[in-house]
This record gives sequence, structure tokens and C-alpha cells, in this order.
Amino acid sequence: METPVVRRGFADTPEGQIHYAEAGRGEPVLLLHQTPRSWDEYRDVLPILGRRFRAVAMDTVGYGDSYRPRETGSIPLYARGVVQLMDALGLARASLVGHHTGGVIAVEVAALHPGRVDRLVLSSCPYVDAEDRERRRGRPLVDGAAFRPDGGHLQELWEARRPFYPVDRPDLAYRFLRDALKAADRVDEGHRAVSAYEMEARAPRVQADTLILAGTEDPFSFPRMDALADAIAESRTRPIPGGMVPMVDQLPEAFARAVLEFLDPPARGV
Repeated sequence: METPVVRRGFADTPEGQIHYAEAGRGEPVLLLHQTPRSWDEYRDVLPILGRRFRAVAMDTVGYGDSYRPRETGSIPLYARGVVQLMDALGLARASLVGHHTGGVIAVEVAALHPGRVDRLVLSSCPYVDAEDRERRRGRPLVDGAAFRPDGGHLQELWEARRPFYPVDRPDLAYRFLRDALKAADRVDEGHRAVSAYEMEARAPRVQADTLILAGTEDPFSFPRMDALADAIAESRTRPIPGGMVPMVDQLPEAFARAVLEFLDPPARGV
């Protein structure tokens, strides 16, 4: 099957322009990245999913090339951006795929707008309940390096992320750093939003058939995979061996295969 071209665009919404990239035709699948990444996290996945679906990867508001909201980032704010993009693209319904922060955003959308979500894939999604919020309290935030005029914060960002990335893939850390630079002073805002989110109030409201993926080498999500599955009635789990924090761009073929087998069971050749 011919690999579809990835095209990029901007959608006008009531609060500003949202940037996205898409590939393929058919039923829509909307891809939500971790913060402070961008659609680039799905750069290698889009063409694979695009062979069967209309795969759309958006930049979360405040990140990538999407508009910078006036208000402080929160999961409800990010979820509102998802719905506004769907409206702008004429998508009455879509399946949602979210990685890390993107997974938390996807839970919020699915809980508040069940009629607009077909299926749900939560990839390396943390389960942020009261126990997890207490565990996070007082702990330094990932990507929480404060700006320094000498550029030292860039080295700090790099060194803080590297333990969670494959030692032989510095290119993945570079892609992260490039997106972090674009986020500027909002680089850790998504993590703050996740830490404040009361996920135990939303997850039980999810009605969509749900697949929970977790990389076995991801210390933030893999230990909480079963707790998240317990909170969502119509869910199943699937570990991805060797998957780390950047699992989407670390293992794009394995990730895309898992998504396709869930969304489109007869899919082959990935």
C-alpha cells in the first residue's frame, strides 16, 4: 500500500489557530502528544496510521505552533482545544490516541463528550488519583528548569530527560529539546496541569472502548497501568516491551501496530 503524504495546516478556532498535521483518508483518528512535545512526536506514526485512517496529530494549545492561551494551562483548557479542532475540521466523532499528557487530555474529552469519541487509546498515560497527587507533592517537576541567561537551563533540560531515553538515540532527546525551546516559559505547564488533575473523578465516566498501552521501561506510567484500567470499565491493557518515555517516536512501528490492531483488527502489513 502506498504511504500517504503528511500535510500540515492551521485551523481557525474561537480562541486562536491550532496547528496540525495529517495523513490518509477514512475514519478520523486524532493524536495527542505529551508535553512539551508537538505533532512531531507522531511524525513516524502518521504515515503508518494514514494507510487505513485519516490520522491527525495536533499541537496542544500552548505548544508547538498552536496559539498561546492567555490563561494558565490545565487539562480542561487543553481538552477544549481538542474539541475546537474537531469542530473546525468538521469531525463529529473521532477515535482519540493520547500519549502521556495527551492521554490525560483524551480522558477529559472522552468523559465530557462521550458522543464524540469512538475509541480511545491511552499510551503511557499516568493515573492521577489522590494517592498519585500526594506522591507528586513536593517532588521536582519534569522539565522544570528555570530560564538562565547563560543557557544553562538547556543543559539541565537535556540531562533531566536523558535517563528516560535510549542511550543510543540522542536524536530523540534532540527532538524533545527543540519542542521544549518552542514552548519557552510554558515548558513545564503541562506537567503542572497533570499533577493538579483529579483523574479519579473523570476516568469512571469514560464510556469508549479503551486500550491502555504502557512501555515496560517507563517508570511514570507502567506501574500505574493496571490502576488506570481498573478505573475505566471498558478497557484492556497491552504492555510494549522496551518502551520508554518517548515510546511513540522510539518504537513507531510497534506503537502503530498496537493502535491499528485495536482500531482496525483486520489491519495487516504494519
